[in-house]
Amino acid sequence: MPADRRRHRTKLDAAARDREIEFSGIDARADASGRSPGPRVARVPETHVHDTFSVDGIDTDRRERLLEVVLADRERVSAVSATARNGTVGIHHAPSLSRDDLRGTLESLGFVVDAGDAAFETRRASQFASARVAVAVLFGLMVATPYIAVLYPTRAEWLFYDPVTVQYLQSILDSQMATHFFVNLGALSGIAFLVACGPRIRRAIGAVADGRVTNDAAFVAGVTALFGYSTLAAFTGFEGTVHYDLVAYAVVAVTLWTHFGVDDPVTASTTADEPFSEAASEADDEPIAVTDGGR
Repeated sequence: MPADRRRHRTKLDAAARDREIEFSGIDARADASGRSPGPRVARVPETHVHDTFSVDGIDTDRRERLLEVVLADRERVSAVSATARNGTVGIHHAPSLSRDDLRGTLESLGFVVDAGDAAFETRRASQFASARVAVAVLFGLMVATPYIAVLYPTRAEWLFYDPVTVQYLQSILDSQMATHFFVNLGALSGIAFLVACGPRIRRAIGAVADGRVTNDAAFVAGVTALFGYSTLAAFTGFEGTVHYDLVAYAVVAVTLWTHFGVDDPVTASTTADEPFSEAASEADDEPIAVTDGGR
């Protein structure tokens, strides 16, 4: 994330100067690569409540850190967590300090605060997006490994092992063990597709129901057809090549592109697709980790 070149020129900088907050330490941390190790820890009283705001304008590491320091310096605020990537600010504060007061403070610092209560939804969408990336990559690797170790050598033996080894691998695929082998690959690639591409599948179903042909519908139809073809080839007398690897590769590629290849990976995921519940319990004067919510 770029450093803030508007130093000492914004409302946030003016507020920091009014509170006599030192800029040197914040600027040094912002110019350094990465955060200090470990989560930020704050001591939150049991009586304090938590509010989360969806904020536009936290566009640099320095502004993120400076906003946390300025808000935490306010009376009756015990902990602050600003997340530039999600555009959210979480604040632990005394009940006597209302949400409207905090919203007014954020706006007075030059930030645009979402009129609705979309902060939880935005942060939740980002967390689900990160989980889908993890599922796609991990399950993709679990599918690719047996293909690289067993199946690819039998398909292009001149690139891999000696003929004796290839013949041994082929005998494994011709045995009853191959059924368990393909069941594992089919389950892994299928779960990765359903979990990692869940929102895309729902959008595709909606488009087809409306009689529209979209990129999502084309992708889902192609992957489903490839998965069905591979299943027929693996478990029936149908002569064909099992391509669960291509299913996994497609899922990984599309998931990574959706997450990292667009400006705002959570914009299309902020609808209430997944059930959401939040439970929070805090012990009196126990230290808690102020997390960055989906970083």
